[in-house]
Amino acid sequence: MDFVVIDLETANADLSSICQVGIASFEGGNMVDAWESFVNPQDYFSPINISIHGIDEFRVKDAPTWSEVFPQVVSRLEEKIVVSHTPFDRLALARACDRSDLAEFGCTWLDSARVVRRAWPQFSRSGYGLSNVAACFGIDYKAHDALEDARCAGLLLLRAVAETGLSPEQWLTRVTQPIHQPSEGHQQGNKRGGNPDGELFGEVLVFTGALTIPRGEAAGLAAAAGCRVDDGVTKHTTMLVVGDQDLRRLAGHDKSSKLRKAEQLIGEGQQIRIIGESDFKRIVSGTVAMEEPR
Repeated sequence: MDFVVIDLETANADLSSICQVGIASFEGGNMVDAWESFVNPQDYFSPINISIHGIDEFRVKDAPTWSEVFPQVVSRLEEKIVVSHTPFDRLALARACDRSDLAEFGCTWLDSARVVRRAWPQFSRSGYGLSNVAACFGIDYKAHDALEDARCAGLLLLRAVAETGLSPEQWLTRVTQPIHQPSEGHQQGNKRGGNPDGELFGEVLVFTGALTIPRGEAAGLAAAAGCRVDDGVTKHTTMLVVGDQDLRRLAGHDKSSKLRKAEQLIGEGQQIRIIGESDFKRIVSGTVAMEEPR
């Protein structure tokens, strides 16, 4: 029953731009330690990200950099079962370490979103975000605060352990096993249905901008990882992948119509994650083998 949960907030679409870290430690079924810190990402803040978590450059101007908080992070995570809700925080940590030339450390990752999807059938296909599941189970928490998100994910894992009888160690195996759902493998143009056993199943993804690989290939990688791939941004979209060369447009330059539509929907309260192509590739490479561009 011992594990640690980490959550990270970022300044912009580059997952290495960490601006807040929260870590909750659990032992014997209880949260025994909570630690959080703002982080100066030494990068620009996107208005969209600020609207989500409320953190801007003024709040972090005197905060430590990632290199400076990293020893605190390692001391809490090293050689532990480390929980993150979806793979994005796991990748953000790796990207920030790469960016700061920091050495890797050993731990065992467990995705609590994959736990939720297997523990409760009503969340197996969709609705497994922290806010929705917490509301269902009456867990009171403030979304998009790193420590609050970490605490909530930890409480959900404890509930899954209690209701299924599977320990965190056993969940490490269970999350790699099928959910036993029929495939949604339809294909039309660049549209794809997601592999129901993929790590990102339930995400509805749209591409925009110039990619380094053909759109059809990128759509195939996304679908194999679990995403449904659509052509346009709609009220169902949960993720927008922007070509790396177009990322600079997020800093205030010309933006694609899809990006403008996504920002509009985010402003209306829809949860859409905007990431770059490189981060997208690193996420799906943890689920499927990457192919060389044709």
